[in-house]
Amino acid sequence: MTKVFVTGMGLITSLGDSVEANRNALRSGKSGITSIELFKSKYADLLPFAEIKISTEKLKETLTVNSVSVTRTSLLALHACRQAIDDSGLDSSQIQSMRTAIIGANTVGGMCLTDELYRDANSKELGSPYLASYDAGSVTLFLQDQLGLKGIANTINTACSSSANVIMYGARLIRNGLADRVIVGGVDSLAKFTINGFNSLHILAKEACKPFDKNRQGLNLGEGAGFLILEKESFVENKKVYAEISGYCNANDAFHPSSLSEQGEGPFNAMKGALENAGLSAKDIGYINAHGTATENNDQVESVAMLRLFETVPHFSSTKSNTGHTLGAAGAVEAIYSILSLYYSELYPHLRFNDPIPETRLIPVQEFSKKDLSHVMSNSFGFGGNCTSLVFSKV
Repeated sequence: MTKVFVTGMGLITSLGDSVEANRNALRSGKSGITSIELFKSKYADLLPFAEIKISTEKLKETLTVNSVSVTRTSLLALHACRQAIDDSGLDSSQIQSMRTAIIGANTVGGMCLTDELYRDANSKELGSPYLASYDAGSVTLFLQDQLGLKGIANTINTACSSSANVIMYGARLIRNGLADRVIVGGVDSLAKFTINGFNSLHILAKEACKPFDKNRQGLNLGEGAGFLILEKESFVENKKVYAEISGYCNANDAFHPSSLSEQGEGPFNAMKGALENAGLSAKDIGYINAHGTATENNDQVESVAMLRLFETVPHFSSTKSNTGHTLGAAGAVEAIYSILSLYYSELYPHLRFNDPIPETRLIPVQEFSKKDLSHVMSNSFGFGGNCTSLVFSKV
């Protein structure tokens, strides 16, 4: 079965509008968690968020997109997607080939324009231009149209594991001969709909989040987009290759709509299955980019699962301490961060950690350092117990 390689990456988060800007921010221990400035919310002055400090109008101008109904979600996706394509050096014939697929992920879709849609629905009889851009699939359709894509297209929404599942799905398309290359990625923008929903769960922290800390109070919502170009082995000769996607696994905890079981069955089986799929043992993993939401349940359970699987837990951190929780984008954003660690032999500092969880005593990476790595793991766990682990290997 053919191997699958990452040949291009694109990124925009609260840390910066490119892969290199994000890498520099991670190296220096920068946090993008501040306050909301670009849209109105009753929680703007009460809670911290990881907002991208580029207005929607500026994104439209930069990307030369003029449609009134295009959403911030779609614009962030286009920004990162174009970067990934340029990074991989793909030409228009390759992008528009029937053998090039696009698989996107998000949870918000066009819900960032809920107020606009609501106003239209109550004032117009002939429908609203915001309606077609409201659902999750609208982002992938927008990218299809902008880039002239003709191959397989799909959208996955499994909450916080969405774009990790997109990467897994894209790799499977290539491994099974259904595509030669796949554009994969995830995106989400901050929206009142999301903020109000997470606030109702009582898991939004009133200060910058502290993943894996004894005194963690909850998560900070963020926004961002991450896209990767996956290509089959025979297509990457003489190309820059960041990593091989060597293993992946999705496992459902099937315990609770918004919590994981105390034994961490879903995370444990996802990590174990990804290792088996890659043909690796636990001791081969040099670093884990943990899901690490800074909620009471997640960090405890993920710690338990790591202790179950690894005789000695490898270096790990949660980059949500830098970017907040970017929801449907998180799996792709953190996969790119994991690949950066692997490609540049770097470990980035986990922020705001003081005291370990008493029951597990695990301590994340505290300082930036150089570290030779052969294999890294990225974890993404979603609502409903949808748990996915990815393994990337050095080429």
